[in-house]
Amino acid sequence: MKERATAVEEVRRTNLGEVLRLVHHLGPRSRSLITAETGLNRSTVADLVTALAEHGLVVEQQPDPTKRVGRPSPIVAGSREIVAIGVNPEVDAIEIGAVSLGGAVRVRARVDAVRPGVAEVVETVARVVGEWMDGELAGSRIVGIGVAVPGLVRSGDGLVRLAPHLQWRDEDIATPLSEALGVPVAVDNDASLGARAEHLFGAAREHADIVYLNGGASGIGGGAILGGALIRGAGGYAGEWGQTRPGIANESHRRTHDGVLEDEVGRARLMSAAQLVGGDDAALAAALASDPGPTADDEVDRQRGVLAATISNAVNVLNPSMIVLGGFLGILRDQDPEGFDAAVRERSLAISAKELHIASAALGQDRLLIGAAEAAFARLLTDPLR
Repeated sequence: MKERATAVEEVRRTNLGEVLRLVHHLGPRSRSLITAETGLNRSTVADLVTALAEHGLVVEQQPDPTKRVGRPSPIVAGSREIVAIGVNPEVDAIEIGAVSLGGAVRVRARVDAVRPGVAEVVETVARVVGEWMDGELAGSRIVGIGVAVPGLVRSGDGLVRLAPHLQWRDEDIATPLSEALGVPVAVDNDASLGARAEHLFGAAREHADIVYLNGGASGIGGGAILGGALIRGAGGYAGEWGQTRPGIANESHRRTHDGVLEDEVGRARLMSAAQLVGGDDAALAAALASDPGPTADDEVDRQRGVLAATISNAVNVLNPSMIVLGGFLGILRDQDPEGFDAAVRERSLAISAKELHIASAALGQDRLLIGAAEAAFARLLTDPLR
C-alpha cells in the first residue's frame, strides 16, 4: 500500500509540474485547453489547478466575455508574484533581473563593475535584491537564482572552471550566493542559457533544431538545441563557437595570426571603429545606425563576412532549422539582414540552407536574464509543491 501511495504521489507531482510548465512556457490558457494538451480528464485538471492556486503559483481569471461559446472555462496564468532572479556578470557590469512565471522581466538593474570577482557579484546581487524586496518585489516569492557566466561551467555542480575575461578559475559562486539570499542557485554558461531562452520565449519558439551564437563584452559563445534538447557535451562545455578558427579567404580581412573567431569578430573592435567609448549594445547599435563613417562601415562588413562563413559551417555540420544571433552579433546582421542571410546560404550546402531561418535574438538585452531565471525555475517546475 505504501508503494502504491508513493507511486500515486509521484504521478500527481509530475502532473502538477506539467500544468505549471504549460502556463509558464506557453502562456495563460483555459482549463479546457490544458485538459486537451495534457490528456488528463477535466476533474483531474481542476484538482491540479486548485492545488497550484492554493500555493500561489497560478491565478485563475474569467475568460473574455466577448469570446464565450458554450460554457466558459477559467483562464489559468502563472502568478507574477513568483519570481526567479537572473544574474549575468560581465567584464564591465553586473546585470540582474527579476523574472516572473511566464518569462516577463519585472525589474532589472545594470551595475557598472570592472571584471567583478565572486565576492563583488554576491554582495551586489544581495544588495539589489534586498532593495527590490522592499520596493518593486514587495510581497513576491523568490524561488531561486540563476547565474549566466561567460565561461566554462561544469554541468555536474555548476563550478565555473574557467571564465577568462572575468579572470575566474575553479570558482564556486553558487554556495556563497545561496547562503547570502537563502534560495537555491543554478549556474550555467551564458550562451547556453540564452539559447534556451530564445527557444522557449523568443525567436526560436517554433523550432526544435537551433544554433545560437551570442556576442558580448567577453567574447562569443553559443549553444545548440537539437531535437528540442540542449547539447551540453561530456563536461557541459559544448557550444564554444568563439574558440573555433574561422576560414578567412581574403587575407586582408584577417586581424590576428591564427586567431579564433572572437579574436576576429569582436565588440571592442566595433566600438573602436565607431569611436564609441563605453556603453551597452543599444548604444553600439545607435552609433552604427548614425553613419559613423567609412572606417566603421569597413569593420562591420569585414566582421559580417567572417561571421557568415562560421555560421555556414554550423549549418553544414548540424543542419539546424533556425540560427539565432544575440548581442552584437545580432547588430551585425541587422545592418543588412537580407545580405547577411544570403551570404550564409551561399556558403552552405543548398539542401541544408533551403529550410533555414536566421534571426536576431527576439528577447534583446533580457535574453540572458530570462535564460538564467529559467535555470532557477527548473526545481519549481519539477516539483511545484516542494
